[in-house]
Amino acid sequence: MSDLFEQYAAASERRGAYDEMFAPGMQTRRSYGQVAGALDALSLSDVTARADSMARTFLDRGVTFDFAGEERPFPLDIVPRIIPADEWSLLERGVQQRVRTLEAFLNDVYDKMAVVTDGVIPRSLITTSAHFHRQVHGFSPAGGVRVHVSGIDVIRDQAGTFRVLEDNVRVPSGVSYVLENRRAMAKGLPEAFGQQSIRPVEEYPRRLLSALRKTAPAGVDDPTVVVLTPGVFNSAYFEHTLLAGLMGVELVEGRDLICRGNRVYMRTTAGEQRVDVIYKRIDDEFLDPLQFRSDSMLGCPGLVNAARAGGVTIANAVGNGVADDKLVYSYLPDLMRYYLNEEPILANVDTFRLEEDEAREHVLDRLDELVVKPVDGSGGKGLVIGPDASRDELNALHKRIVADPRGWIAQPVLQLSTVPTLSGDRFGPRHVDLRPFAVNDGEDVWVLPGGLTRVALKEGSLIVNSSQGGGSKDTWVLADSPQVPVERAPRPSITLREQVSVWPIESNWQDRQSDQQQQ
Repeated sequence: MSDLFEQYAAASERRGAYDEMFAPGMQTRRSYGQVAGALDALSLSDVTARADSMARTFLDRGVTFDFAGEERPFPLDIVPRIIPADEWSLLERGVQQRVRTLEAFLNDVYDKMAVVTDGVIPRSLITTSAHFHRQVHGFSPAGGVRVHVSGIDVIRDQAGTFRVLEDNVRVPSGVSYVLENRRAMAKGLPEAFGQQSIRPVEEYPRRLLSALRKTAPAGVDDPTVVVLTPGVFNSAYFEHTLLAGLMGVELVEGRDLICRGNRVYMRTTAGEQRVDVIYKRIDDEFLDPLQFRSDSMLGCPGLVNAARAGGVTIANAVGNGVADDKLVYSYLPDLMRYYLNEEPILANVDTFRLEEDEAREHVLDRLDELVVKPVDGSGGKGLVIGPDASRDELNALHKRIVADPRGWIAQPVLQLSTVPTLSGDRFGPRHVDLRPFAVNDGEDVWVLPGGLTRVALKEGSLIVNSSQGGGSKDTWVLADSPQVPVERAPRPSITLREQVSVWPIESNWQDRQSDQQQQ
């Protein structure tokens, strides 16, 4: 390999992680042959010029974030993450199994709670979850689906085994990066892209729209779908705009909707139009001020009653957050056996439940060796990596655990797999995870080929979240036969019509306000 990888082997060995591109001894894995060949032919100036061009593309299209008041393009690295067909088949089946389990669990939890009666999980686990909403207990959502869209976070451990890190079935985000990364990478590294049989990703908007329409209320032949956004200051507003444009549906805010007679209507210049399906990108607590936070201006009064009456489908369903609880996550293998009578295809990361006395004592004695997470945290918030924490931080964490053991779990520190990532004048190993996105229409669970690979840009860091300084990589899933649709050449430049339909009103969409709920 070129001088760009001169110090890579030594740095990789220090991390002790599974490397996605190189086997021990710096032997290039077969799936990375084309990428290695393309990079070997490039100089440092070539690589940095291409990386700068990709960043400018993101800046032009509004894929940016606000860092200390400065508008910056969201980091996309020039080396893709490549998944061979056989490995993807395993991941795909594992994600589908997980989504089916979560769907069955949520239907049960908001109905008979047989899983509690049969002793699989304790009732207190459900009733003490911050996102278990009694307001939606006892009814089935229109269309019969609760988990329309899910993002299942997966990592590869030191042995190269895929494990699930957490589930996201409330308001999973990040698919816009998948679509934009592919557009940029097709031009950023065309030598490798054009010679690989890569599964396409642009089918996602069509699949999502089809699933939303399919789960519309009974008796609606031509449903009207909208995307509900909290507004331009939300960190994922670009994604809301992009998906609405690609699906050809209206992007609305709560003030654009009105509920009357358990029906939902959208205000338009031509008058009110009935809305049948709402793809919400707002947390449940801010969706309906009559049922949740009365001070919320993000949602619309009456939405929950309209959903209960079967007058509108809300995707994802209200109350899904109980399945995102990391304590519930620890029971997923048992739930798979209970609901599906199947063994897990993808294993969990070993997890300590700190409400259990023995586990709590074990963890409190070893806080400096473990990763401790709040059960309702997201985006890396509240996470404490023991080996990197100060004594004061560990003492404060000890007190919080003792005061609220139900609010925490602990896991061993795993060296997430690494992928070469451009850093300065050479490539270095950086830790990555993967978020495959699944779309559920009630009959089939379709998994987007690849998903979002997030990368920790800081050397040695295990935190990949964008809010904590992480970036992303394009994820290439290799096709296993000529019959599988593939991408072989860069797509044409975006048309003016596409620009009008998908560009956000305001490009500075990342972290303008720390949290949408504070609006």
